[in-house]
Amino acid sequence: MPELPEVEALREFLDEHLVGKEIARALPVAISVLKTYDPPLSALDGTAVTAVGRHGKFLDITADRSADGSSDGLHLVVHLARAGWLQWRDVLPSGPPRPGKGPLALRVALTGGDGFDLTEAGTTKRLAVHLVRDPAQVPGVARLGPDPLTDAFTRDAFAALLAGERRQIKGALRDQSLIAGIGNAYSDEILHVARMSPFKPVQNLDEAETTALYEALRTTLTDAVARSRGVAAGRLKAEKKSGLRVHGRAGEPCPVCGDTIREVSYRDSSLQYCPTCQTGGKPLADRRLSRLLK
Repeated sequence: MPELPEVEALREFLDEHLVGKEIARALPVAISVLKTYDPPLSALDGTAVTAVGRHGKFLDITADRSADGSSDGLHLVVHLARAGWLQWRDVLPSGPPRPGKGPLALRVALTGGDGFDLTEAGTTKRLAVHLVRDPAQVPGVARLGPDPLTDAFTRDAFAALLAGERRQIKGALRDQSLIAGIGNAYSDEILHVARMSPFKPVQNLDEAETTALYEALRTTLTDAVARSRGVAAGRLKAEKKSGLRVHGRAGEPCPVCGDTIREVSYRDSSLQYCPTCQTGGKPLADRRLSRLLK
């Protein structure tokens, strides 16, 4: 799943390649992708892209009848979900796309002949596109917590967010209403850098551990954004995978201590961690037990 660093890199890429250009047509291919009906997608025809923003894992493409954005704009808000992606095309295929069983979900064609496709692999379709007049009209955006890369996200602000939490750190970091943009992969990476068990209860963190977790969060995300900056949209997935130290690397040696990276499986996902670095050398129990093996 694309998380904050990859979506931020996509935002920067689109800011360079898309802003200032005119949309010829937005063509939905998979009916399930479009989550709104008013305004209709055809309202984008003939508008100019004035800005590209990000809200957590959501991309926000602003289009306006006025090229300088002086009138009320429309917002094409995209959540790529687990298997979605944006593919930029310098030259779009001629002719309208045909609905079918392929990955193409939506195409945005520009008047210059270029544009982008939104695609989604697999059979579970969660890619979501909203066309709204205000991003806050998208429920997922409205419930987002603070962005962890802003200047306002200080150590004290982070500690205040955790106050009163009564759950495991892994779940807290992934909660978009608590902190925007962190998913399964980067929560694993943050906890590895912080040398903490994903099952550690938030309420058991002392001041030093809270500081270590905050610093690991900021460092991990800023480093990932820096690695992704300037990478073409089509190579961002590979860049993300190459930069991960524990997530998705079960059975490989930990890059810090050399111990074997372990995995805990969920029903539809998994987490990875290093026993030596994070759990005092003890393997974690199956997720259904949610405890450290004694």
